[in-house]
Amino acid sequence: MSLLHRLDALDREVFLALNGVHWPGLDAFMWHVSDLKLWVPLYMLFLVVLQRRYGWRGLALAVPVIALMILCTDTGSVLLFKNTVQRLRPSHVAELQDRIHLLVGGDGQLYRGGRFGFVSSHASNHFGIAVFMAGIFAGMPRWVAPALFVWAALIAYSRIYLGVHYPGDVLVGGLYGALIGGVFLFTFRRLLRHATTM
Repeated sequence: MSLLHRLDALDREVFLALNGVHWPGLDAFMWHVSDLKLWVPLYMLFLVVLQRRYGWRGLALAVPVIALMILCTDTGSVLLFKNTVQRLRPSHVAELQDRIHLLVGGDGQLYRGGRFGFVSSHASNHFGIAVFMAGIFAGMPRWVAPALFVWAALIAYSRIYLGVHYPGDVLVGGLYGALIGGVFLFTFRRLLRHATTM
């Protein structure tokens, strides 16, 4: 058996173990954690922090940088990974259907997500945001950066709980997002430094 097949088998085993730990009280919580609308107030708070720390000029620089970062983490996770690798989500693998825990969506159907799952866009987007904002919060209370990464990890885990991603999907997605977040944090700092010297 090749290394790739071994990793795939391990990923599937870990997924089944994690997805198998569930109970009704946690279902609604994880459903909401995975829903991006829940986090809109937090996203707005991030913008407030940016404005308070760097002023309106800094916010004006940050908004397009963040928008481009999300475009890279979100669209990149689809174009570079999902559409290229084309690994089926566990929720679309026929032999797993009687072994995984899926939830019923608002349409009354089992929520399965799109067809392909490698990598998780939720993980790439939120680890990108976490790395970027951890840099913005630098010098503030020490608990902020760890809290950001716990937040991103919780969102990533919710995708496994809902049965739509393997652990490998969220792990690689998170690493990809963190890399993009670091690049755009560096870009923002350079732009800000240039703007303040003008």
